[in-house]
Amino acid sequence: MVEITREQLHAYLDDALSEAEASRIERAIRESETLQNRLRVAMQERDRGEHSIGAIWRRERLTCASREQLGSFLLQVLDDDEMNYIRFHTETVGCPYCLANLADLQARREETPVVQDRRRRFFQSSAGYLHANRDAPS
Repeated sequence: MVEITREQLHAYLDDALSEAEASRIERAIRESETLQNRLRVAMQERDRGEHSIGAIWRRERLTCASREQLGSFLLQVLDDDEMNYIRFHTETVGCPYCLANLADLQARREETPVVQDRRRRFFQSSAGYLHANRDAPS
């Protein structure tokens, strides 16, 4: 069995691993009580609030682009430096958070007008319902 490091456990908790690596680590955790205990310790460290610069950087996703920037990236309207950074961050680093956002933005961009209209009508009816309930006497 390959040794799993503390950093890998934290990356597993952050959902910052490739699918294959996350599956490998999850399988190892299921099979090892020692690894389960180490995972509990890692989770307790998080609950206590690890305050190293690296932990804060990862927790706050300081290297990730905003959803607006990712949308602009898909439209290719960013300057070259920003385009290159987001390309590096998603293609080379493989940030699962940004890749998921990009996939969602791409899927929304490719939606048919029927789906867009259905979403708009659903939102309008929900917003009206919530507004009416907010004004109703308790």
